[in-house]
Amino acid sequence: MEQKTCFVVMGYGIKTDYSTGRNLDLDKTYRNIVKPAVLEAGLKCIRADDIKHSGLIDVPMYQYLLKADIVIADLSTYNPNAFYELGIRHALRPHTTIAIAEKSLKNPFDLNHTVIRPYEHLGVGIDHEEVLRFRKELKETIQEILSNPNVDSPVYTYLEGLKPPFLKEAAEIENVTNIKQSLSSVLEIAEQEMNQKNFISAKSLFQVALNIDPNSVFIKQKIALATYKSENPDLLSSLYKAYDILQTLDPDVTTDPETLGLLGAVSKRLWETTEDKIWLDKSIFFYEKGFYIKNDYYNGINFAFLLNMRGNISDKNNAIADYILAARTRLKVISICEALIENNFESRGDKYWILATLEEAYFGIGESEKYNELKERAQSMLPGKWERESTEKQLDKLSIFLQNSPLL
Repeated sequence: MEQKTCFVVMGYGIKTDYSTGRNLDLDKTYRNIVKPAVLEAGLKCIRADDIKHSGLIDVPMYQYLLKADIVIADLSTYNPNAFYELGIRHALRPHTTIAIAEKSLKNPFDLNHTVIRPYEHLGVGIDHEEVLRFRKELKETIQEILSNPNVDSPVYTYLEGLKPPFLKEAAEIENVTNIKQSLSSVLEIAEQEMNQKNFISAKSLFQVALNIDPNSVFIKQKIALATYKSENPDLLSSLYKAYDILQTLDPDVTTDPETLGLLGAVSKRLWETTEDKIWLDKSIFFYEKGFYIKNDYYNGINFAFLLNMRGNISDKNNAIADYILAARTRLKVISICEALIENNFESRGDKYWILATLEEAYFGIGESEKYNELKERAQSMLPGKWERESTEKQLDKLSIFLQNSPLL
């Protein structure tokens, strides 16, 4: 008997839940809960970035929404694509659709009569007991609706007598397109290239991924990062190009801390390269916005650094103000990072950056013992070559600024 298929509708990577300001790692939901539950229930599990295809993702996606035996839609972070695809599934099939979401989701009015099964994130991580609980619930739900497929679509509930559509001479899903590497495989290889400092290669791979998923903010962020890190064909050109890419992500209105952090980083490098103070002011603006809107530690530590940088070229009164604000910012960053360490730290994917941020924060306020302790811990968790180089360069520059402090 042919194996049944489950198509999973959800975002991937770390996404911001704008209703709470938290970052949720949806890949952990998929890898630790959804996919294992589907496999344990005896089905083949496919997410959009697993689809193998040679062109746009649309054709196989619609095929799966129509033909998959089960569709699981994760609506966490109010992902508009997930809501749209859930609506399509409800229109195409009267039953065998499961809606799930992180528990902070407040059901939109039109979904008041749709069962949305909740699970709990702890920020970018998920508690192990919660993983086991919800995986079991999801597996049992899949098995139940396959054996007893009651109508779960509001379309077929309220439009009695409606018949589901079918494709005349429809091709099998597996043969819809030519087989090439899936989006998830491309992204995985691109990250490996980034970790090895092969930024030009990484950029090319991320561009391939963007061709598959052209609306992905996550992939555009990665392209911008690889672009400015590549320094190709030269540093200044790569920085301007990265800045232009980030302009497509609505920098004036965005509250995405990753986008704001990248804008801050690129603007900082442009200031260091051109010595045009407009770039220093832009960098401070982006880092400050990312820090205060989201209490984001990465934006916060760089905001403090830029305050010292600006203070180093300002008149005495303004310099004093900037250095005092930098010290206060570092104290708040320390508080944020230490809270993250106490809350399911081992499950996070950004352990190095949290520790490196604490390292820099303690260095900046002159706590040498804590600085040395955090430096050792951070170095034990290096994800790749370029991250530590970035940390060391910033510490070297900060050391010079602190030596010239107007507070001494």
